[in-house]
Parts: sequence; structure tokens; C-alpha cells
Amino acid sequence: MTNAMTADLSSYLEEKRRVVHEAMARRMDVLPKESRLAQAMRYCLDAGGKRVRPILCIAAAEAVGGSQQDCLDAACALEFIHTYSLIHDDLPAMDDDDLRRGKPTCHKAFDEATAILAGDALLTYAFQVLCRPGPPSCESRMRVAEIIAEKAGWPGMVEGQMLDIQAEGKHISLNELENLHRKKTGALIEAAVLAGAVLAGADAARESALLEYAQKIGLLFQVTDDILNVSGSPEELGKAVGTDELREKSTYPSLLGLDGAREFARELTREALRALEGFDNRSDPLRALARYLENRRK
Repeated sequence: MTNAMTADLSSYLEEKRRVVHEAMARRMDVLPKESRLAQAMRYCLDAGGKRVRPILCIAAAEAVGGSQQDCLDAACALEFIHTYSLIHDDLPAMDDDDLRRGKPTCHKAFDEATAILAGDALLTYAFQVLCRPGPPSCESRMRVAEIIAEKAGWPGMVEGQMLDIQAEGKHISLNELENLHRKKTGALIEAAVLAGAVLAGADAARESALLEYAQKIGLLFQVTDDILNVSGSPEELGKAVGTDELREKSTYPSLLGLDGAREFARELTREALRALEGFDNRSDPLRALARYLENRRK
């Protein structure tokens, strides 16, 4: 990206992160501050993060003429669900990680039982927020709730996590790896983009194009994550690196080589940008986000 594009995207991301942070804070303020469970939920939400999913939701809505106000509940719900998935992913029964977003993981900062319950609470609270009355229409909100439940649930993210566990210590094919990551990582990214499109009233053709875009960047996100696990640093990532090799996981660098994985990331970016060819400059943030995901260092 050029320096101007980088500056524009940085400004856009900073603004939207602030909007999402404030929206989540308002929705979390109803939880009692003295509750240990609420403290664990806030601890994980306040640890930071790129807020890619809620920002994609907002950017997709804006790309078809909607506004961020159309989709703030969905944006918050997506980040609640993503955070729950990270809490559970870090547990001793899963990846047994000590560090997340540069801070001790939830089960290290609190305890394992509290971490499990904090994840459960964030997941269910996401749907409470999604289903409350308000604009846009009830029909749109219910469709978005169904999309997110499918993409985050057994057909999507949860099944992807199961496939990931089953693949540890095994050599799997490139097609199997792609299927795993389309579910584990890509499904919730698809949900984010589709949610924004639906809540902004996109027609079927634009929904289809945005879904194609989301499928490409969902896989792109995981390819670059695999690359960073090999070539990144703990200081940049806020978590341990080299863990994929230690767990004997099949990854894009292990199957394609580091250079091959980087070329695959470039091709996915090109395909994502092609999916947006029929959109005007309101979709420029989506274009910039695709380039950002290809080149990210954390």
C-alpha cells in the first residue's frame, strides 16, 4: 500500500475501533462491576485486539450505502463471539496458551472454570444483544442472528476447531487445510461481512459479491497468521510464535513453503479485490483491509 493509503486506512481503523470500543462498553455497562464473571469478560474484551470482524461488518454496511448505526449491535456481538472463541481456544484442553494480546490468558489471570464461564457468557450475551428490538427491521436482525449462529456454530467455527484438533500431529492435504480454515477462521469473517450487508439492505447480487470477498479474506487472514507464526515475533503478535511447528500442525508454510504461502496470500488478495470491482469508492475501506491483511505484521 502507498503511504497515503496506509494513512487513510490507519485513520479509518482507529476511528472504527473507537466506535466499536465505546459501543461494547455501553453494552457491558449493564453487567454488575462486582461480579467476578463480568470482570473476566471485561478483562478479555479490554485486552485490545484488531477488531477486524466488527470493522468488516461496518465497512460492508457502508459499502452498500448503510451506516455504522445500522450494525453496531451485530458488530459488538461478533467481537463478543470472537473473544469467547479465543478464551476457549487458550484453555489447557485446547491450545494451553499463557499469553493472548500481550496479556495473561483468561484462565491464567483468573482460573480455568472462570474462563470457561466467561466464554459461555460472552457467547450467549452476543445473541441477547443481537436479538433486542430496534432498527433495522426485526426480520433483518433475525436473519443476521441465524447467519452468525451458523457461521460461529457447529457448521462453521466450532467444527473448524474440532478439525484443527483432529489434525494435530498429522499430515493433511492442502484441500483439507483449506476446509479447516474456511470454517475455523473464515466463517466468522464471512458472518461479519454478510451481517453488515444484510443490515444495510444489500440486494442479492451485492450480498453474493461481498460473500466472495469475505471468503477470500477469511482464508487470507489464516494464511498470514500461519506465516507470522513462522516469521513474526512475540513482541509484534502479543502471543507466542513457533507454536504450530511444536504442535506438529499442517500450515500453509509447511505445505507450500514460506515463499509459496506468501504468493498464495497475494493471490487471495487479488481475488478479494476482483470481487469488489462492481462497487464504488464507498467500498475502499474493504479494499484497503484486504491489502492490510496481506501485509500485516501482527
